[in-house]
Amino acid sequence: MSVLHTLARAEAVAAGRAVPAATVRHTHLSDRPLVLVPLTTAGEAGAPLGALVGTDRAAPELLVVPQPLDRELRFGFFAGLAGSLLSALEEHCDDVEVEPATRTREETELCADALQIVVPNAAALEYVRLVGRSTRFLRTAEDPDAPHPVPVPVPLLGRWLTHYAERARTPGSGLLLALTDLLTRHWATGQSAMEDQHLGALLGWIDPPPGLDGPAAAARAQTGRTPDGLLLSPPAGPATDPVFDNRVLAPALARYDKARTAPERAAAEAGIRDLVGSQLRPTWDDMWRGLDLLRALPEGAHVEERWKRDRWSFTGHRDRVRAGEPPQPKRDDAIAAAQKLAGRETAQARLAAQEALDDPLAMAARRLSGEAFTGTVVEVEMTWSEGRRPMPRPILTITTQDLPQAEPGAKAYRALPDARSAQGAELAGTPEPAVAGGPVRLRVKLTGGMGSGRTPREGSVPAPGDTVTFTLFEHDPRSGPALPEAEQTPWTHGGPPGSEGTPAAPDPVTAEDFL
Repeated sequence: MSVLHTLARAEAVAAGRAVPAATVRHTHLSDRPLVLVPLTTAGEAGAPLGALVGTDRAAPELLVVPQPLDRELRFGFFAGLAGSLLSALEEHCDDVEVEPATRTREETELCADALQIVVPNAAALEYVRLVGRSTRFLRTAEDPDAPHPVPVPVPLLGRWLTHYAERARTPGSGLLLALTDLLTRHWATGQSAMEDQHLGALLGWIDPPPGLDGPAAAARAQTGRTPDGLLLSPPAGPATDPVFDNRVLAPALARYDKARTAPERAAAEAGIRDLVGSQLRPTWDDMWRGLDLLRALPEGAHVEERWKRDRWSFTGHRDRVRAGEPPQPKRDDAIAAAQKLAGRETAQARLAAQEALDDPLAMAARRLSGEAFTGTVVEVEMTWSEGRRPMPRPILTITTQDLPQAEPGAKAYRALPDARSAQGAELAGTPEPAVAGGPVRLRVKLTGGMGSGRTPREGSVPAPGDTVTFTLFEHDPRSGPALPEAEQTPWTHGGPPGSEGTPAAPDPVTAEDFL
């Protein structure tokens, strides 16, 4: 947590409501995201109880498992979820555009958009990953050797959920989002990070109802109960309220188990549907309320670029599914794991840089940590490089209140609005106080971005009086050297084994393999 974010939390406590932690929205929001609110059964790890799902705010689809211990009912629930999700996925899979050829890529088909899934919190996101892992290898009725076949679309649902959950681990991805994480990125509250995972309490801080401040609205969402003892704001899932489980749900499940005739069972199931729906509907409404708050923020300049990377990821998985490739393995080998780790590290560095360039508040945090500085140009000294073809190397003298943590000669990058790349520079000296206790003077030498002639391109060199911002981090960080192909990787690092014919050890069976 940065110093600036800590200060924002303190201000939220003093003000009695959340304060902005960003001036722009750093995440893409689709026009019609698929909102998923799951609930699981207490005491039965991963067993689904119900869910609200859909892209229409006014018409969600309610899926309920009237007896979570019944395996057929459980996979009937997953089949219903597959029906809702796969149909939405297919709409995006078939809507494509053509990306023109480049030096490194042939003309390629790219999905014009991708389905965005939004869940309430990090626990629900983890449940999506668990469902994907537990269903993508199941056998269906199309397999004659399957002892306990599941509905046909369930394994395909698992493959897509696994892809979305894996993509969610890439910093900056917007395919699968936890709403609480989105809200806490854009607002700072006066409660702990753990309390911020309660969607109702978080919204209470950000947008308290009339007559209440943030702490009172959050306390009401966390502890307020109806006369019959149920929470006014049920948990956003996937866990349920113990009071609801014991007082209301358990008797309803018992009535379903005792039903012997079809009318009795239908009545008991309808009662369970009403109960589960009553727990899910408040969270469903909170989800759309939170999305409305986020939509009110202007989108950051680099958000569309990150969303295009998500569209490439979506298109790639669509192609693998249609090509009949097998499901994702339970466990990555050493090579795949190294590739994923390298990609995520690069994505994290790129996200941090882009957020700082898009958002003055994010840039202020980097300035406080000595990774950037903003100041006013007071003098420009024209110099040129040595050699057969002298190139302009102007030295800027800048006054600033910031103090960059770097030695002379360190690389710096000038932030330019609407520019594809940063202007290269380097620190030309140590900071010198302009006046005692006042701003400091910095000398910065520009090393690029001025054209190829002896005279700098017009507008490429700031004039005295201009305000400039330089960073010590790259604006478009690249990944390191390419990893070798599997055939060239030593066996000690996951490459071909030293002796052929040695069977690989089977993956261990874990609790995640059963729902």
